[in-house]
Amino acid sequence: MDNEINELVKKGYVGNLSQLVTLRRVTVSEGKAHGTGIIEIRTAGGLELDVLPDAGLDLGQCRFRGVNMSWMSKNGYDNPAIIAPYEEEFSNTFPGGLLYTCGLRSAGPANRDGAEWHPIHGRYHSIAADNIRAEIIDDEIIVSGTVRETALFGHVLEVKRTIRVSAFGARIDVEDCVTNLSPKAEEIMQIYHCNFGYPMVCEDAHLTLPEARRTIPRTDFARTGLGRELGFDPPAAGEEERVFFHEIDGAKDGFWAKLDNPALGSSMLLSWSGETLPVLAQWRCMAAGDYVLGLEPTNCYIMGRAKERENGTLKVLGAFETLRNKIGIEFKEL
Repeated sequence: MDNEINELVKKGYVGNLSQLVTLRRVTVSEGKAHGTGIIEIRTAGGLELDVLPDAGLDLGQCRFRGVNMSWMSKNGYDNPAIIAPYEEEFSNTFPGGLLYTCGLRSAGPANRDGAEWHPIHGRYHSIAADNIRAEIIDDEIIVSGTVRETALFGHVLEVKRTIRVSAFGARIDVEDCVTNLSPKAEEIMQIYHCNFGYPMVCEDAHLTLPEARRTIPRTDFARTGLGRELGFDPPAAGEEERVFFHEIDGAKDGFWAKLDNPALGSSMLLSWSGETLPVLAQWRCMAAGDYVLGLEPTNCYIMGRAKERENGTLKVLGAFETLRNKIGIEFKEL
């Protein structure tokens, strides 16, 4: 069956696909991200997206119809290959972006688990993908690759990531096949840290979550924001971040979160595989200069490996077992 792109070519409306869709690889030539590769995607539906092969095929800056949707930290893009993943480096290098994957063996604060050291949010984002393919098939832009987190005499965890983007729309689907390639079970922690910023996030925006949920504040300060977690305040200098854990009854409502900005005329729908990522962490930071909404499907409570085990919530992936995580992000006009 002919797809829409071929039909437009046949009818003579288009002689070069780049008139409608962009898929190209570029390299940053200056600054601290010098040498970092970016796969640029632009769709006929108004989506602009950076895919970062040197950072596990995570997602960087994102715009919809020319307006910024994602959050970028003060640090901006880095070069993951030259940054040591130690605790003191994270605040100086964390770039933000539409999707920052945390894990695979620890997520949350830096922690020592026995003799093993785990940096903040794990090592995934600092691992470059291999076997990368980027192509347009029918009416989809497809980027795929493999990320391996390994250790001598230790773990072998492999992620086969596939990113699908509608060529005529503004939907992004990320599927990870996570496999334990060792003969013993492995404890894993994963967070799909999706970050949204101004102007999509501001006082005009509103977050909607399924009604069938239980909300748990992470700190006493977060508790003071209960009842206001779905709205947003103006930036406040030095305000502490708030984190909420939403346990959603997916059997009743499904696993989704919706962010609307009527003043901007834009809407974002996040969906995910709740059977593998049962908790939605919400990072609500209204601090001036660090103004962000993080929506983070996760399989943990972001305590770090050792404390998560003590809490009885550290997940286990069996020998040679595979699980599939799915994340969908779709932008629309209101």
